[in-house]
Amino acid sequence: MLRELDLPADLDARSARIVLRRATSDDLDQIMALLADDPVSASRGDVAAPDDRLAYLDALEQIIGDASNDVLVAVDPTGGLVGTFQLTRIPGMARRGAARLQVEAVRVRSHARSSGIGSAMMGWVTDVAAPTLDAPLVQLTSDAARSDAHRFYERLGFHGSHVGFKYRVAAETSPGE
Repeated sequence: MLRELDLPADLDARSARIVLRRATSDDLDQIMALLADDPVSASRGDVAAPDDRLAYLDALEQIIGDASNDVLVAVDPTGGLVGTFQLTRIPGMARRGAARLQVEAVRVRSHARSSGIGSAMMGWVTDVAAPTLDAPLVQLTSDAARSDAHRFYERLGFHGSHVGFKYRVAAETSPGE
């Protein structure tokens, strides 16, 4: 299903032209570093530890092996990975059977934040991916501690319309939240 998306895609960010493409296992170390580059993620254990590589690899393979999911990466002109996010198309019963496009784990490398990369990535999600995948609703969650991210999403037209809840199951054996 997400394979219908026409990728790679050239995106214009204020700082540079970037290429958005599907992630591969070759991107894993850079994706791990992007997650660790975020203080909230790092506080949950995303520290890019070599011992965690197999868990991340398994997760990436499961995601990209599922037709309703994908992990995309944004690459700068030097070939460096500067952003990433996960997309999941969720069929729905509510809203007269409307599908949703869930965006997860949006990250932009700290040195590249406020450069237009995140806006370009999210603009592609709302303007290209959602219509292509017949998903009239794009949704995401953002940790309550991410006030800068909340302002960013609101500036892009997202509305804080719901309150999210999480329940940790077997915290000793489940990685992260």
